[in-house]
Amino acid sequence: MNITENVKSVRNKGTSFLREFRDFAMKGNVIDMAVGVVIGTAFGKIVSSLVADIIMPLIGMLVGSVDFKDLGITLQEKTADHDAIVLSYGAFLQTIFDFIIIAFAIFVAFKFLTKVKNSIMAEKAAEPPAPEPQVQLLTEIRDLLKEQKGAK
Repeated sequence: MNITENVKSVRNKGTSFLREFRDFAMKGNVIDMAVGVVIGTAFGKIVSSLVADIIMPLIGMLVGSVDFKDLGITLQEKTADHDAIVLSYGAFLQTIFDFIIIAFAIFVAFKFLTKVKNSIMAEKAAEPPAPEPQVQLLTEIRDLLKEQKGAK
């Protein structure tokens, strides 16, 4: 095998690899997944803001003007040599609230979408499929022949 054949072989392998990658990337599932990740990320930010900026201040007000982000246990005080070591359980609690509310919102959205999908499927199942044109024509011919027999 000479150099020219080697170059052509490598070039063909490279283009077939790129072609396979393009086909993979353009499959519907990959694109749907990418859109889902982007929307999920944005949805997560919205719900996190809802929890951090609206729900947690209300809960903090109900329990005595406590800001959950500031809750923590100081394990070691700040010294000249190092910063304070604080166990910030308030931020952890807020993350748990974020998770619970996001999971609940996704559950509600899933239930809603499932209900809509089921109602659409029920409508499609209720509608009988339209007969093919040939079958419809034959049915009309049959009915005309029955009418002609009945008229005699």
